Amino acid sequence: MSEVHAETVPFVRGTMLPPTPPPARQSGVVLWLRENLFSGPLNILLTLAGLAVVWSIVSHLWPWFANSVWNASSIGECRQIIAERDGPGATGACFAIIRERWNQFIFGFYPAEHYWRPTAAFALLLFAVAPILFSESRRLRWTVLALTAVLGFAACVALGTPIRPLLVIGAAFVALTALIEYAPGRALVFSLLYPFLAVWLLWGGPIWNPLAVLAGFALALIIWRTLGRFGAGLIGLALGVGFAVWWWTALGPRVAADLQALLPMALAPVESRSFGGFLLALTIGVSGIVMSLPLGIILALARQSNLPVVKMLAVMFIEFIRGVPLITLLFVASILLNYFLPPGTSFDIILRVIIMVTLFASAYMAEVIRGGLAALPRGQYEGADSLGLTYWQAQRLIILPQALKISIPGIVGTFIGVFKDTTLVTFVGLFDPLKQMADTIRATFAWKGAYWEPYVFTGTIFFILCFAMSRYAMYLERRLKTDHR
Repeated sequence: MSEVHAETVPFVRGTMLPPTPPPARQSGVVLWLRENLFSGPLNILLTLAGLAVVWSIVSHLWPWFANSVWNASSIGECRQIIAERDGPGATGACFAIIRERWNQFIFGFYPAEHYWRPTAAFALLLFAVAPILFSESRRLRWTVLALTAVLGFAACVALGTPIRPLLVIGAAFVALTALIEYAPGRALVFSLLYPFLAVWLLWGGPIWNPLAVLAGFALALIIWRTLGRFGAGLIGLALGVGFAVWWWTALGPRVAADLQALLPMALAPVESRSFGGFLLALTIGVSGIVMSLPLGIILALARQSNLPVVKMLAVMFIEFIRGVPLITLLFVASILLNYFLPPGTSFDIILRVIIMVTLFASAYMAEVIRGGLAALPRGQYEGADSLGLTYWQAQRLIILPQALKISIPGIVGTFIGVFKDTTLVTFVGLFDPLKQMADTIRATFAWKGAYWEPYVFTGTIFFILCFAMSRYAMYLERRLKTDHR
């Protein structure tokens, strides 16, 4: 206790001093720079070296971007415009090739009069994933739905969509927005039906064909659930799969043909060889991503199963797929698979590639999810057992939600890898964005010599899509608080 009393000192302040701002060096940008860029000699040296590298790159590339030309009909005209405007010897990008051939970059050889179909399909994709990806944040969900509806409808109008499909698309956007907002549980039904709708929009033909495939899944599910109630779940699953295969190969096509004759409803068919550019990359990438996640979960659970046969089969599949390059699987899908099919069988090349990409991604996904399962403490499994839950109830309610939350960074990393690997389909003759650029756009005499601009455009689109996935993963991690803060 102090020996000095207030009565013995000459002056004691009776009021509080007003608050004052901190010194300039201890707040704001100056403090951030001191703490992050100039906190010590080594940090200062690295910061200056980094700035020198950035300055060297920017000073080298800036004139090329600043002198760019966006409106020309050939590479020669671009160079003439740059020389007349910026002087002889000046360099500049010729982004007029993007403006001139944007349709081939985006749609490949897809018929121009049907550009509205893939546009509507990918707009509806965002409506299909909105109840799953944006269910928690109302503000983010409204933003995504509003932008998708407005931009998707405007794109359909700009691409010359006929009036009847345009009205249907507009009504569908409005109805889906209301359904997602006011009945999100029922909106999940559209999420399940979307793959069949997307296939119909992209490839065309009678609507009864995708509906017949959907009916096969529904019949298999009915058989499995019915026999499962009598304690024959595995037998019901085997019978359901067998019946679905018989339906798809024998009875389903005839039923679809009869329904088409009775009630014609079809879009103009588009062959798979017409797909190209980012339409092809998105079709393969989105399909592989969506299907590889549930298949990877099943494989991860099978690898941890107590059943020796199930575990052995899962290990063999995962290790074999991980030990083979993706390009090898694509060659198998493109060339060797035809030797094992009955003569006269027509198996779509894009479907074959999607199956191989899905199998390849599912093997890596299984290992990522297995890591999440292994990270859970043993007490979680014992807690589920103590509650009397069955195996599938424990996995669905306790184990998988935690394992998937832990595995989010690895899952998204696999998704990004799958999307970037879609460029490998160029080796089996499909026109991915890079092959589309090399074999069709630069093949014309007018644009021969335009090398960097298409690569910059293609890389920018890939970066935007992959960065969006990465940012969503970070948002999901913050929402779920995977670090248990």
